[in-house]
Amino acid sequence: MGGRLIDISQTLRPALPVWPGDTGFSLERTWHIEPGCPVNVSRLTLSTHSGAHADAPLHYDEAGADIAAVDPGIYVGLCHVFDVRGASKTVKPSDFNLSAAHGADRVLFRTFDRFPHDEWVSDYAAIAPETIEMLADTGVRLVGMDGPSLDPETSKTLDSHHAVKRAGMAILEGLVLDDVDEGPYELIAAPLKIAGADASPVRALLREISA
Repeated sequence: MGGRLIDISQTLRPALPVWPGDTGFSLERTWHIEPGCPVNVSRLTLSTHSGAHADAPLHYDEAGADIAAVDPGIYVGLCHVFDVRGASKTVKPSDFNLSAAHGADRVLFRTFDRFPHDEWVSDYAAIAPETIEMLADTGVRLVGMDGPSLDPETSKTLDSHHAVKRAGMAILEGLVLDDVDEGPYELIAAPLKIAGADASPVRALLREISA
């Protein structure tokens, strides 16, 4: 039996903060339980990058794979969470001790003191491309964070996303890591299988690893 499950997802809701200019979340009830109809059914409108989400290569590469084509297994397995709240504008290799991950091939970064559930924050700490390259060199296959993007909001070159592309890594963004201590966990965060999509929301979970 595994340890306690920790939900590290955002709650999708109408007030969900989204990237400036992106599609807001809405839910509309299209069928109602009433005489002649035994069920409730709803229609969702949302960005593929709503809340906790997985980026597909198609997000930053016109010739990249869509989210339906990614290997779901990369989003499930041993990971290590690093608390890098001391980082400034970007998380650099000097901000954490990768050897503490003990070979985990999925790495998550906590950058916020408290996750901004109710407002959009533009000056979040991004992940430096040299950090991505170091992770790739040591066999890391997935990088995730609590911020909305590996790159700064104003970036037009997406250097860290393209470092991920060169390494064939996967990306998770928008995770809620407030109640997660630094250390090893089992990650469970497979994306939806949406043909043609550049990303997918995920229900991201961490399972504590029993000693």
